Order: sequence, then structure tokens, then C-alpha cells
Amino acid sequence: MSDLSTNPIKTIPALVFDAARRYGDLPAIEDGSESVSYDQLPAECLSVCRALIASGIEKGDRVAVWAPNCSRWVIAAIGLQMAGAVLVPLNTRMKPAEAADVLSRSGAKLLLSVGDFLDKDYPASLNPVWPESLQSIVVMSNRQAPACDRIIGWDNFIANGADIAGLVAINRAASVTGDDLSDLMFTSGTTGKPKGVMSRHSACLQAFSEFVTILGLKAGDRYLVVNPFFHAFGYKAGWLACLLAGCTILPEQVFDAKKVLKRIESDRVSVLPGPPTLYLSLLADPELGNTDLSSLRVASTGASSIPPVLISRMRAELGFEVVTTAYGLTECGGLATICNPQDSAEIIAGTSGKAIPGTEVSILDKQGTILPAGETGEICIRGFNVMQGYFDNPKATVETIDSDGWLHTGDLGELDSAGNLKITGRLKDMFIVGGFNCYPAEIEAQLAEHPAIAQSAVIGVPDDRMGEVGCACLVLRPGHAIDEVSMIQWCRERMSNYKVPRYVRVLDAMPVNASNKVIKQDLVHMFNQSKQSQAEPA
Repeated sequence: MSDLSTNPIKTIPALVFDAARRYGDLPAIEDGSESVSYDQLPAECLSVCRALIASGIEKGDRVAVWAPNCSRWVIAAIGLQMAGAVLVPLNTRMKPAEAADVLSRSGAKLLLSVGDFLDKDYPASLNPVWPESLQSIVVMSNRQAPACDRIIGWDNFIANGADIAGLVAINRAASVTGDDLSDLMFTSGTTGKPKGVMSRHSACLQAFSEFVTILGLKAGDRYLVVNPFFHAFGYKAGWLACLLAGCTILPEQVFDAKKVLKRIESDRVSVLPGPPTLYLSLLADPELGNTDLSSLRVASTGASSIPPVLISRMRAELGFEVVTTAYGLTECGGLATICNPQDSAEIIAGTSGKAIPGTEVSILDKQGTILPAGETGEICIRGFNVMQGYFDNPKATVETIDSDGWLHTGDLGELDSAGNLKITGRLKDMFIVGGFNCYPAEIEAQLAEHPAIAQSAVIGVPDDRMGEVGCACLVLRPGHAIDEVSMIQWCRERMSNYKVPRYVRVLDAMPVNASNKVIKQDLVHMFNQSKQSQAEPA
């Protein structure tokens, strides 16, 4: 029998066994009436591992999870990683066709899914677009519809693993190495097709050990994870960080300011990371003054520009002792830079901090020359946290990681004299809606299927609550007409909610340059002018 305790902690399975020894009866997960302690967690995860082995899952196979934040999401993810499988998280906002595309291109053999969530039967929704590689769906929660050959309930799935000896599962978990893939997270690109980012176990643990240290997370902290588990912020900076520090994972499925305020008070929440919109919503809620926030200690934000006054208000009105900001993208495991919590509100709000230890951040010009402090260019990252590459896409990998090992982020920025990163814009045609990356090319590809649309261009425009939202600028086919309400509804039926444009503008023609490329800056200017004219009194 392999002894996980004799090896350095290089994998997530090894971390779970180590955490059980270190944190014992401290609660690892509390989800409603369900509570799992650290010393119970390995057995819970090994039961999933045994069931997966019984299902024929081998090391390196891809297994997907499509569910909102819940205790079984964490247990399922760790269980499949114990089996040596690669976690493929699916965005719960995906439409069935979007989910099927990721399942198909990842070659996922099995899907662990929620049953009924937000009035949607997730397994049934995949029936019309069932991917060829997918053998079955395991339903982790209640579901009204009956099971079938391809859809199995959680209890039956776990029971199927009873014939697999516990020693077999433990040895499978021990065989996982730090260089093995921990996850395959699909991120959209300017080509409009999501790309699978391959990350290693050891890189995840090394990066987020730094995150835990800088934030000062400690055993017994109670971490309300509002950020979705399918995103690096909820997965790696969320429940994985909790396991590293001995915190209690408190999953929250859907953000609602009033509900979160109640949970802070009732669950004595001490750690609450999130995008700026989360804190702005809490600060604006009428119940804020009637809520006991004395347990709050640590906050981490990012994803968009932040006014310094927000940092000050988070400290003064929400009571956070530690407030910091960070920068990362899926291609570097979700973490590249982070601010020292001791920095001023101006630095924490105006920059994304310095590169985490063991990595480099540089600003490069178009020729690949490293620029000095204060000059703007492309943000590039080098170090252990850079992805292994894009799954089954060597061309895109070479285009993103150069021969010197620099990951080209597509973001524009500059470094100050102290090495703090300031993000100034984006080379890639992208905007961020409430912390979610939106790629116009992907949305435009969907809009092209509308029978009335001849041409589309999507831009990001400012929004007080979400930071940015989409505006679809359209040129129509002759003889067709649309209205904004019906167009947005059409999009809602086909796209994840955050991708749906909040504004629609119909144009006679697109502004183009000499190369016949749409000048999106002109579209932004036109949008701003139209908003300004609407705001002016008649």
C-alpha cells in the first residue's frame, strides 16, 4: 500500500489526506443540514473514487461536473481526482448545446450533474444533444424525472463502487503525481470557440498556498464561497484554498445580498471573497445596518476596476481587517498577481499587486521586448503557474505561449516602479460582466444565426452594477425589422445569461477602416453619445 503521508503534498488527493490529519474534527464543509468534518472527508471522496473505478474510469480520463455550489460538487471533484481523472467544470449558465460542445471536445466519459435546479432538469436537457463520448450522467441531487439507463442516481452510483476494495481506491489516489492534470477548464477565446486549459496538481497547490499565506487564512475560518465552483475564483481560490488552510467551506448557490447578509450573521462568516459587485450590493442593502458583521475578517476582490472608496468602505462599513485585490486568468491557474493587504487603499484599488513568488510578470511590446516601468504593453506571465497548454489545440498553445515561456494574456497594462501591475485595457476583444469574461466573437457567432441579422458587432459598455455589459450593434437584412426586447429574449434562449447583450442598437452600416474591419471604438463612441442624449432634458 502506498503511503500518501511520506510524499510531499503535490496533489489534491494527498492534500485531502493530509488535511484530515491536521484538522481532524474541524468542519470541512457545511451545506444546509449536511456537515462533513476534515477527518470524514477522505472516506466520502474515496467512495466516489471507488464508484468511478467501478464505472471504468481510468487515469487521465475526463469527468465533468455540472452543478451549482454544493457539498457534493467538492466531494465529486476530489473523488474523481483521486481516481486520477481530470476535472472538467461546466458553467451552470450554459445552454445544453454549449455544455454538449464542451463535453464532446473534452471527451468526457461521465458527467456528475445536478438534478432539478432553477426550474431546469439538467440531465434531460442534454438528451437531444447527447455527446458521443458521454457514457452516463450521475445525478447528485433530487430530480423529478425517473432514472434511465444513461442517467443514474447518486446513491446507486455510490453503491456500485462497493465491490471495489478501499485499498484499490487509496492506491489509485496515491498514484496521482504533481505533474498529472488536475483540471481542464474551458475558457472562451477571440475565435469564438472555448478552449480547454490544462492545469497540473502541483501548480494549483503552489499558487494557492501563496494566496492562503498572503490573505492570512487560518484553520477554523469560515469561508462563504459565493463565487461559482466552475470558475477558478470559486474552485481554486475557494474550496481548494479552504482545504489548504483548514477553513470551513460554506457553499452559496446563487448570490442574493439579503440572503448573504443573513448567512454572514447566522454562520459567522469570516472570509468572503468576490467581485466588486458583490460588495457594492451588500453596502447598498437596507438591511446592512441591522446585520451583525463582526465575524468578517478577510476579503479578496478583482475582475474589474475598483474605486479606492470601495476599499475604504469595505474596511469601515463591512468590517474587513484584510482587503486585497488579485489578477489572474484561467491560463495561469487563476492567479498571477496579488496585493499585499498592508498596502494603501489606493494601491489595492488602483493596481493588482505583484507577481506571486516563483513567477514573473512583464510588459512586452509588439516585438516581444520587455518594457520599462511606466510604459504600457501586453501583460505577459512566466512561471510554474502557466498552463500546460490548450487541450488538443497545439496551434492555439503556440500562439499564446512564446518560445521564451511567456504566456501572452491579451491584456494591456503597466508596472510601477515597485512592480505593482496596473491593468489599462485589453488587446483581446473582451469585456467582463460581473466577473465573467465575455468574448464578442462568441456572441457574434450566435447572433449570426438570427434570420434578420446581416452583421453584428458586440461591445462592452459601462454598467454601474455589473462593471460592464454587452451592447449588440446590428445591421439587418433587407425587409427585416427587430425590437430590442424581442432580440434580447432571443439571446436569453440561446446564451448564458452573462453573455446576453443588455442593449441593442440597429445601424444602417458598420463603421469600418480601410481593411474593412469594424472600428469598435467608433461603436463605443456612438453608444456613449446616444446615452448622453437620452440623459439630457428635452
